[in-house]
Amino acid sequence: MSELIAGTAPVMRRVRAYFAPVDRVAGTPTVFDAAGMATFVLDAPAAPWVDLGWGTGFARKSGSKIEALVAGVPGQVVGQVRTEVEAEVRLEFESWGKLQMALAAGSQQMNVLGLAAGAAANGSGGLAGAAVPLLSGSTATQLNVGATAAAGFGVGELVAVDVDYAGQVGFVGSGVSGGYVKSAVSVGSNANYVRRVTLNVARITSIANGVLGLGSALIAGVPAVGMQVSPVVGFCDREGGSFFQEWSALFVVEGEQGDRVIFHYPRLQAMQGAAEEMVAVGAGLEKVRLAGAWRALPVVDANDGEMVVCFRSYLPGSGRAV
Repeated sequence: MSELIAGTAPVMRRVRAYFAPVDRVAGTPTVFDAAGMATFVLDAPAAPWVDLGWGTGFARKSGSKIEALVAGVPGQVVGQVRTEVEAEVRLEFESWGKLQMALAAGSQQMNVLGLAAGAAANGSGGLAGAAVPLLSGSTATQLNVGATAAAGFGVGELVAVDVDYAGQVGFVGSGVSGGYVKSAVSVGSNANYVRRVTLNVARITSIANGVLGLGSALIAGVPAVGMQVSPVVGFCDREGGSFFQEWSALFVVEGEQGDRVIFHYPRLQAMQGAAEEMVAVGAGLEKVRLAGAWRALPVVDANDGEMVVCFRSYLPGSGRAV
């Protein structure tokens, strides 16, 4: 007599979201291989995956079209073919942060940099003050700016770390492409533009001996030569624009009975502008959730050369019949 327990439908509370960069120039996503990675600890995903916390309202929609293949006279259905492959996914983030806002925005997610003296007002932030060069010895969590420059920063402040804009065209932003420059003329001599759109941001949690200690590692890792630091007041996104966010994504359903379902979208692009959902929490208060919606783009599965948009992996709980 079998001692296996009958399988059941997964029972879950919420969905956990993880995102990782896509190389926009090469069109290469971050790979997730369920064979060696599916049992990862939810609070400690392997780099470069970033934990964006819990989400609600998770919904997947397949837009793939299957048509009958007809042959002969009179016509008879002899098979089926896929004439279109499409998928969409939606989620409301439980928390707000730089990356959550970027993912829920349809275009660039901009850093509001500290203003230069006398700068004219502008919707996404006026002309920013001069950035501070990094010195040797800087790491992903320790920014060496020297004692004199460090005095201009404070614990608790946000900073953006990236290269100067010097006429680059195409995708810009270290670690993750934060924007696309179609023409150097449109950006002009704005040296801070890359730092304005970069996702390479963090919060200062300590200052000692000219070193700014960060509360989290920079998404681009150890700063490259030529990177500089700009203070950040907050974040701003816009309705409109021609840039589309694109990321690799994992959505994990952790079952209460020991099972796990993982939805892996190698390439997701934002398919709506910035949106929020208002949820009543009592006593006249409402919680504002960031609402994201994305369209899946195709990749080639190396096992058989098929073009696909999503991988769904299921890990049955221990002792479950399959």
